[in-house]
Amino acid sequence: MEKRTADESGTGGNGIAAAYTATTPAQNKRLEVLKQFRVLLRSIKRHYQWVEQECGMSGAQLWAMAEIAGAPGIKVSDLARQLGVHLSTASNMLRRLEELGLVKRVRTGRDHRVVQLQLSAKGAKLLQRAPRPLVGILQQALADLPPRRLDSLHAELGEVVRLMKFKDAKARATPLSEI
Repeated sequence: MEKRTADESGTGGNGIAAAYTATTPAQNKRLEVLKQFRVLLRSIKRHYQWVEQECGMSGAQLWAMAEIAGAPGIKVSDLARQLGVHLSTASNMLRRLEELGLVKRVRTGRDHRVVQLQLSAKGAKLLQRAPRPLVGILQQALADLPPRRLDSLHAELGEVVRLMKFKDAKARATPLSEI
């Protein structure tokens, strides 16, 4: 075995880093997967920052507007389900969009408790010039996956979450742009 000096090992003489330089194929694979998660998370974060710079709203707000544009008259509960967020989260988001004059709540028919959502002219104009994809880059990538691969990814990520010692279950209903 070849002996290294402190200068050659890059450890400043303590030898600790040299002990960790040899990795197994399993360690290499874990590191590569970790790097994929880093790319995924950083890309999402940077996309949402860009969206906010371009149109002055969060990615979740833009997605909500796209859903409303695609289904004029959608109910708040249906919008929350489409976005995968809690009803109160969707209501708060809509309140802000309404304050900005981008979305209108319309009560139609005899039952005025039922609220339908529509984009305002201002909201439609903003949506036309908004960055694409309107639903977000991760949501679009998931939508583009073939069903079998999405099923496989769902199962594998479920297992990763199961194995984690700490889980924030509330994150399930939090828009990605707010994480």
